[in-house]
Amino acid sequence: MASLRNWRVRQALLAYALLMPAIIYFGLYFFYPIVVEFFASFFRGQPLIGDAQFAGLSNYVEAFTDARVRDAFIRTIIFGVSATILTLIPALGLAAILAGPIKGRNAIRAMIFFPYIISFVIVALMWKNILDPYSGILNNILISFNLPTQNWLSNPATALPAMIGIVVWKDIGYAMLIYIAAIQGIPENLYEAAELDGASRHQMFLEITVPLLVPTTLFLAVITTIGHLQDVSAPILLTGGGPADATRLFSLHVYETAFTELNIGYASALSFLMLLAILLITFLQFRLLNKQVRY
Repeated sequence: MASLRNWRVRQALLAYALLMPAIIYFGLYFFYPIVVEFFASFFRGQPLIGDAQFAGLSNYVEAFTDARVRDAFIRTIIFGVSATILTLIPALGLAAILAGPIKGRNAIRAMIFFPYIISFVIVALMWKNILDPYSGILNNILISFNLPTQNWLSNPATALPAMIGIVVWKDIGYAMLIYIAAIQGIPENLYEAAELDGASRHQMFLEITVPLLVPTTLFLAVITTIGHLQDVSAPILLTGGGPADATRLFSLHVYETAFTELNIGYASALSFLMLLAILLITFLQFRLLNKQVRY
């Protein structure tokens, strides 16, 4: 009995020794910055690096009463939810098609996935040229069909939808490959049994494939939504937050508050509030999608 207990202790010590580098990494680069940010959020000015004055909860009160912060938050929720939905639904459809025995499917998969591995700097430069109101390819195509041209990134009505479309175009390939891997892991005998029962392909997709992909959908929904809610590269590189703040996302507002206005304490409060919002949204996603799947 003592030898068994000693063996378990050695196994536990070995496990913690192997996990220690990851624990130290997350402690230093994830949890410690959150604690520092929370501490800085109670000060005005430049806590930790310069002059600062204790402000108590005034930063949080100002955040809830600042119309610009409220508009940026609502805009960010619209951006994050829309981009996630418009990424996952087409990605599931593409995965259902490209998981089958289609000629040239590997080449098609590679072409769809390729934008995901490109730096967003290159993506932004490419799409700004495509959407240029005077020399862009897209407006030239509209002209050839006698359709009105658009100022895609300089019109408040079209700037945010255009930015969402660009982000979706870049990310859809990753979600597609994850869905393909999940589809290929579904037991083939389920489809064979459904086919014997007279189920159509459409019915098999809705009644077998989609329910069994719920864990995969949860994973993709969580990481995609978090990424979009924190996205600062898209508004900075595509529009600079304009026109008329139409694409000024919450992350960009925090960035400019901290590094342009040098009000790091207030920016820390805003960042902490966004962290809480992301945790709440993630919790809701788990409540909606975290279902037990058995087969």
